[in-house]
Amino acid sequence: MEQLSRRHPLQNPPGHALRRLRRSEEGAVLVEFALVLPMMLLVFAVIIEGSRLFYSYQTTISGVRDAARYLARVVPANICIAGGTVTAHTGKLTTIVTQSVSGSSMLPSGVTVTSVTPSFSCFPGTYRGGGNAAVAQVTATITVTFPFGAVFSLFSGTLPTLTTTVTDQSRIFGA
Repeated sequence: MEQLSRRHPLQNPPGHALRRLRRSEEGAVLVEFALVLPMMLLVFAVIIEGSRLFYSYQTTISGVRDAARYLARVVPANICIAGGTVTAHTGKLTTIVTQSVSGSSMLPSGVTVTSVTPSFSCFPGTYRGGGNAAVAQVTATITVTFPFGAVFSLFSGTLPTLTTTVTDQSRIFGA
């Protein structure tokens, strides 16, 4: 059998270690992961924040719609003729917009309802069931702060708080 000659590492020509290091693929996966990780974090943060925003907005729309229906049932049908206000119902409407039937908050953390404003309008004309048509309107203002907003600072961007309003109307049929 032929014996392989082994050289001592100090006997290798200069530059041999550099060539060997250049050809070595050890750690390549780690370098690739380090390059891809920021983009993966950004995609993850966008997905999470987008879904939270969509869920919050849909929940608020549902709550405002239920509040407008409630207001249309508790306000007298002749409010356009007799006059009156609907501001006495603001507390109950805020509860309808923000809480579930069990009393727990329907909105995720970082989403707050800053105001709920009830109002009504009278539309003159000849409508079925009476002369004027009274329409109840509920408007809610929500503010959203993004918990993953710090991830966007890695890419020299920030997510400011988002404020929007949701409005729904319903015909007043009275109590």
